[in-house]
Amino acid sequence: MSLVVYNFLTRRKEPFIPLHEGRVHMYVCGPTVYDHAHVGHAKLYVSMDVIVRYFRYRGYKVRYVQNITDVGHLLDTGEDRILKGAARERLEPMELVEKYMRSYFEDMDALGVVRPDISPRASCHIPEMIEMIKVLIQKGHAYEVNGSVYFSVESWPEYGKLSGRRLEEQEEGVRVPVREEKRHPADFALWKRAEPEHILRWPSPWGWGYPGWHIECSVMATKYLGQPFDIHGGGIDNLFPHNESEIAQAEAANGVPFARYWLLTGSLTVNGVKMSKSLGNVVRIKDALQRYRPQAIRLFILSSHYRSPIDYSEEAMEGAEKGLDRLWNTVIEVRERLARGDAPESAEPEAFMEEIQRARRAFLEAMDDDFSTPEALSVLFEFSKAVNGLLFGGATVGRPVLEAIDAVYRELGGQVLGLIPDEIRPDVPSDLVAGLVQLLIELRAEARRQRDFARADQIRERLRALGILLEDRPDGTTWRMGRAGS
Repeated sequence: MSLVVYNFLTRRKEPFIPLHEGRVHMYVCGPTVYDHAHVGHAKLYVSMDVIVRYFRYRGYKVRYVQNITDVGHLLDTGEDRILKGAARERLEPMELVEKYMRSYFEDMDALGVVRPDISPRASCHIPEMIEMIKVLIQKGHAYEVNGSVYFSVESWPEYGKLSGRRLEEQEEGVRVPVREEKRHPADFALWKRAEPEHILRWPSPWGWGYPGWHIECSVMATKYLGQPFDIHGGGIDNLFPHNESEIAQAEAANGVPFARYWLLTGSLTVNGVKMSKSLGNVVRIKDALQRYRPQAIRLFILSSHYRSPIDYSEEAMEGAEKGLDRLWNTVIEVRERLARGDAPESAEPEAFMEEIQRARRAFLEAMDDDFSTPEALSVLFEFSKAVNGLLFGGATVGRPVLEAIDAVYRELGGQVLGLIPDEIRPDVPSDLVAGLVQLLIELRAEARRQRDFARADQIRERLRALGILLEDRPDGTTWRMGRAGS
């Protein structure tokens, strides 16, 4: 079965045929770095991460570009998100950007999201944006008014082909209050005039100003991937006006299609309600990671199809944690048997090799059907059920079978889904560690009271070997972490 994807541009599933054989050029709208990332970002970028991982697993050479928006993303009030965040924290705008860009990548690294090949920043591509705007003006698709430049949606009959919105149905003030200087209410800013006190501003042929939000993605995508390129990914929330405007700008300027396949993720709610700062229900990734393992967050996200909406709740996350435990327990059992080295080189049942191949085929069929991670997960859990039956069914399991099973987990569960690390280490709570050390300290004290100094020294040395150093003081024994064996 060949890979089939749902192309939001055509509203149907289509065979994926890359523009250049064996290569995939993919662009995904990145974050606006004015605050810490939340679980909605996790939904988008984990989903896109698995798509990139699967392409690479299937042998494609992928160039993955994901931008960083650090200027031009306006709130409904017309304020730049970066400037508002800088004022909130009393930081320079680029200081704020650096802070939250680092925070974003920390979160993505923690979630096992593979970093993009290129992460261009909007503020570093102002010259290219100006050049595209100049072309749009020359071709009659944009106009300048009082130092601002707007895209004329009436000049582009295909405006609305991604979202399905008809021009006459679009209301005034879709994102920002309508300026009287605009020719049509749906016209959007390519370049905004900046007053002298405006911090983020650059010189242009139209005076000092700053770019609109949509122009940055059109410019950076085509700069690094060419036009057309294979895949544009993003969240359904940005379908209109952002994605729609990206297409209009790039195609009007360059006269060829922008992106060939559009893959958009469904939205995320929290306990059935859309996340909102005003409601106080925004869940930051950092906070979620304090409560749940990163692989459990990935499992929760991948349990729903990337195009489907998903609801984040404590019950859903507890279910993901339990599911991850079931999966990991089987993996640990397989790897411990391999580590013991007592499995024979060849042993029955060789027939289980057929089950391994069946699971691989079923997993690939699921992923080839528009990256259906729920079906792929189902295959992995059914496979684990069969593995447990084999391991605890009384049969002698040979090393080749164990190695083949482990390879399935490493490749499909690890390399593709990012759920199974090469080394699974138990997540031991810090209070449990402290309690156990204190128990050993008390046992050592009892041994000393009974003048069993050999046993007391043995406890100290065993703890030292583990990197736990004891210090005897007049008021009792304390401990601290050091290097193992120090």
